[in-house]
Amino acid sequence: MKYLLLVALLSVGVSAGAQKAPFALHPIPLPPEMADKNNQFSGLYLRGHELLLLSESRLQERAEAKVYGINLGSIDDQLAGKVKTVEYRKYSIRGLDRIKARIDSACQLYEGLEGLTMLGDDAYFTIETTTASTYCYLIKGRLSEENAAITLDTRYLVPLPKPALTDGTHISNAGFEAAAGYNQSLLLLFEYNYFTHDNVAFRLPTAAVRNDIPQHVPVARLPFRVTDLTYEGHNRFTAINYFYSGDEDSVYRAPGTDPNARLIRTGTGYQNYCRLISLRYKHDKITWKPLFELPREYRTYNWEGLAAYRNGYFLINDKYGPSGQSTLLYLQKQ
Repeated sequence: MKYLLLVALLSVGVSAGAQKAPFALHPIPLPPEMADKNNQFSGLYLRGHELLLLSESRLQERAEAKVYGINLGSIDDQLAGKVKTVEYRKYSIRGLDRIKARIDSACQLYEGLEGLTMLGDDAYFTIETTTASTYCYLIKGRLSEENAAITLDTRYLVPLPKPALTDGTHISNAGFEAAAGYNQSLLLLFEYNYFTHDNVAFRLPTAAVRNDIPQHVPVARLPFRVTDLTYEGHNRFTAINYFYSGDEDSVYRAPGTDPNARLIRTGTGYQNYCRLISLRYKHDKITWKPLFELPREYRTYNWEGLAAYRNGYFLINDKYGPSGQSTLLYLQKQ
């Protein structure tokens, strides 16, 4: 009897050790125009038959304000080995220069577009400003497939106050990078959510109303960066949780007392780390739990965009990574 029990336990152990990873990772080759590092992609959104890729649109560097749309059918064909390139088109963002001028005139200096989500044909973007600026911003525009353009409503400009450390200083180069639309509402997460005091997201329950006042939603203390967010249904979301090991990001280092610290430590130093996390919005607060760790070879990419597709996920980086260009990755459910 003891022998049979031992065999059973060993069988369970072998089976558990042989389990497949939940996702298979597939790089999707991009045409040269889209792979160009100067696009600095900062967000993804799945809309109908297209995957939208948001360029950071750094106007101060003479970058073009734009969003690319990749045909999902061509991605499926590429994944099946039927074609080598994907079909795409470009949507110009009209009116961003006027909004930038408004922000800059208020001494809140524009840096770029960081988050993208949609409600119907209305596209919402979050704007990141320089570290010293007190506010980031939310803007919106109407997407027209016929005109291949997103025309911004230059009157719609919602200030998003940046959370600050207890000494009043701002987190360097941090903004509201994660944005998701759901149930005719918007949910916006700040990049840094490890304050010793309150950590909050912003919710806009009636996004169609001009001059919305964002509502605070408490967030369970969360280490590392949050760089994008996608809605999964039933008040559940998935987000990118990323850590960069450089000294300039030391504020994102979890202390040794935090169990998450072991994920980023290597000997006496630090290592890049990236995972997907699951968030739940219930009882007027947001909680989270780990979902999937990216393999080591993909942790040096600065993943900035996330979109759910067929029980899997698309990920895209800006320009930082081994290839020095934009890389689109599909995590396929196994």
